Amino acid sequence: MDCHLHNYSDRVESSTAITFAEIGENYEEDAQFTKALHFYQRALNIKINILSPTHPTLATRYNNVGSVYSNLAEYSKALENYNKALEIQQKALPFDHPDLAATHNNIGEVYFSIGDNSRALENYNKALEIQQKILPSNHPDLAITYNNIGSTHYQMSQYSKTLENHNKALEIQQKTLPSNHSLLAATYTYIGSLYFATGEYSRALQKYDEALEIRYKALPSNHPDLATTYNNIGRVYSVMGGHSRALENYKKALGIQHMNLPSYHPHLVVTYNNIGSAYNKMGDHTTALKHYDRALKIQHKVLPSTHPSVATTYNNIGAVHLIMGNYARALKNYHKQLEIEQKSLPSTHPDLATTYSNIGFAYTKMGDHSRALENYNKALEILYQSLPPNHPDLATAYNNLGAVYFRLGEYSKALENYNKAFEIQQKALPSNHPELATTYSNIGVLYYYMEDHSRALENYQKALEIEQSALPASHPDLGKTYSNIGLVYSKMRSYSRALENYDKALEIQHKTLPSNHPDLATMYNNIGLVYSDMKDHSRALENYVKALEIRHKALPSNHPDLATTYNNIGRVYSVMGDHSRALENYKKALGIQHVILPTYHPDLTVTYNNIASVYNKTDQFSRAVNPHSLPDNGIVYSIANGTYERWNEDLLTGE
Repeated sequence: MDCHLHNYSDRVESSTAITFAEIGENYEEDAQFTKALHFYQRALNIKINILSPTHPTLATRYNNVGSVYSNLAEYSKALENYNKALEIQQKALPFDHPDLAATHNNIGEVYFSIGDNSRALENYNKALEIQQKILPSNHPDLAITYNNIGSTHYQMSQYSKTLENHNKALEIQQKTLPSNHSLLAATYTYIGSLYFATGEYSRALQKYDEALEIRYKALPSNHPDLATTYNNIGRVYSVMGGHSRALENYKKALGIQHMNLPSYHPHLVVTYNNIGSAYNKMGDHTTALKHYDRALKIQHKVLPSTHPSVATTYNNIGAVHLIMGNYARALKNYHKQLEIEQKSLPSTHPDLATTYSNIGFAYTKMGDHSRALENYNKALEILYQSLPPNHPDLATAYNNLGAVYFRLGEYSKALENYNKAFEIQQKALPSNHPELATTYSNIGVLYYYMEDHSRALENYQKALEIEQSALPASHPDLGKTYSNIGLVYSKMRSYSRALENYDKALEIQHKTLPSNHPDLATMYNNIGLVYSDMKDHSRALENYVKALEIRHKALPSNHPDLATTYNNIGRVYSVMGDHSRALENYKKALGIQHVILPTYHPDLTVTYNNIASVYNKTDQFSRAVNPHSLPDNGIVYSIANGTYERWNEDLLTGE
């Protein structure tokens, strides 16, 4: 009798465990991971009580718990549970059982997430080895594993191996699945992402469109995978400079997600961040910040405070503040990002390198080049430990170092780093990849400041050639390159050619940017410089005023670009003999710089010299050289026999 009661009790408990597991699955699908974990854990505890320690069902429950921890980015706990599952399966199942392959795939995904690509590949290959022994050569599960292997090679920038594995997956799926099966759409998406990474944007768009077409046929109109595809298409348009079309696709994604996901679902975070990015690139920084804040609210509600995606949002917020000239706020957000990544990722994860690079860039903007170098070198050290020697991210790191040495006036070191970047890119990327154009532009800027105008022009022309072959005719990067070419011609006193290139740049910007975008102000500033050199002071002033109007609308009141424009306007008034207006504008520039720049920043030197120049010209010599009117920072300003006045040029580099 007791035996019968015991068996009945076990059956009840087993049934309860199944119910808890099903509830957990529902919560996991709704991205309510904490609730899912609660029910999976209850199901697991019941099974531990009623089953032997090596029962295969226990492995299933450990896999459930591991899956939730993986979604919560608690990767060590995810691995702990997946390894328990694997240990049970290795004792209880044949060595080539398909459940072992599934668990190896799960473990591989965790290692993939933490950037440990070698261990990810090791586990994916173990899964593949099992599947190849027990499954037909065209079984769909093989395609899933090939896609996982391909994604890992993608993360390692081994693009030929990436394509090879995704094509194997595609070949299997085309033989075994209907032409409108959603798994085919997933593989087209992987291949699209590969083309996106290699700068083949039209081919990426083609693959994403194929994925979209399949998903429209195979899925309900409000399925989350359609939103994912719209987000991918938006990313392509964004990098091609079509920010309005990018925004259109991101909003389609958001509309779908609002129909079928709870308001706190993590997938919304991705879309809000994408929309924020589009507004940021269109110069609408306030709206960008609103969307990033929405993403952050969701993350704070449903994800652990150390989840990597929270770090991503802090990065995005920091980037906006950096553009707006709020350097302290930018650094604050980048440091929050760094703190999260240091807790949640291995110390050699590439994302940490990205964050150190962002911090370095903020310090560069603040003129603190020693701290910039310190952070860029930390980034480079991590990348060397975590990536293959020809990875494009290493090229980016060398470009960043080159930019700092350039600003320090150490041109030979700058060129050395730019050349290292170029060597890597030539090995790793197609010959017309836009990142090569970036490096050519950086080298061009360097030669421009070395006053080697022929070499500057040569490198800008190479950048232009790549961009014309790889990008749409109205892409903003083409506008920047035309602008840089215009600057060289301006220095060579070929003013008609300078204006011709500036007009091409301006035409592109008018097509692709809102009327108050800061890049338009940059262009008007540069056109003003040409007219100043041509002694056409009224036209110069007209363009500087246009630049000022845009910057007043688009930027915070203490943004350094406003100080640049005030200095340029002051310069025009100075050469026109209107010294009171010149002084008024120089002092406005100084007021901004005092608020946002360190005491030793070289831009302050420029403005003090400009002010001293006015006093010198109006015979107020004591004010021109009075040390008490300058900050006590140990900088000596030589003014006696003629003042140094710097034209504030806006070079649009590819950093």
